[in-house]
Amino acid sequence: MLVDPYLSRIDTGLFTGAFNPAKALTVRTDVIDPRVDRATTVLVTHTHWDHFMDVPYIAGRTGARVFGTLTAYHLGLAYGVPSTQLSPVKGGEVLDFGDHSVEVVGSLHSRNPSYSVAFPGVRVTQPARPATIADLPEGDTLGYLLRVDRGPSVYFTGASDVAERNLTGLAPDVAMVAMQSATTTGDYLPRLLAGLDYPKVVVPVHWDNFETTLQNPPPVAPADRLRLDDMIAAIRRISPRSRVLVPEYETAYHF
Repeated sequence: MLVDPYLSRIDTGLFTGAFNPAKALTVRTDVIDPRVDRATTVLVTHTHWDHFMDVPYIAGRTGARVFGTLTAYHLGLAYGVPSTQLSPVKGGEVLDFGDHSVEVVGSLHSRNPSYSVAFPGVRVTQPARPATIADLPEGDTLGYLLRVDRGPSVYFTGASDVAERNLTGLAPDVAMVAMQSATTTGDYLPRLLAGLDYPKVVVPVHWDNFETTLQNPPPVAPADRLRLDDMIAAIRRISPRSRVLVPEYETAYHF
């Protein structure tokens, strides 16, 4: 199972102050192929380029089924992914895979300093094949709760906002929590952690410079390093019983 698999990590100028919305979408098969040779399920939280761009190629390479919003469904069709591999979801679904299940949770995308969202919009019909990063809109945002038989439950976020009323009763053991890049969403961490009933383990995600090659330790922009430190301190203050785990790339963690 993969969640928002983005390995190509193209340089859009986002971390250098020269962001280019017209940057061409370039899937790095030389990066993906050595790392992803099998998958049965791909979960997409939203369809921005740094979450969705590699998904159609991975689906074609592995035959995995892709779950995501209606926008993800129509974008998948635009890339030539067969409809039999595309499963649109909206939140509330509980998907049974035998020895594990996935509950889909309606969520929200983070807000930038202007209280807006990068590349907002949805796709209600099949568009032309996307060519630039601006052709991949947010397309609504989901969270996913993975429950493993005789194992842990893990909640995945892909953006730093929360509809906390949708979290009632989930109570995951582990929460993958996206870091905020702006302060325009009020009480993000307090609402999220309370809604998830203060998970045993909190894993900060989406804090790295994802436009560089995969290397450990993960590269972090200076401003994001400060945000990450503040996030860790806030988690420990809000949920003192939670263990905070800051992950590295291509590293297995056991819960």
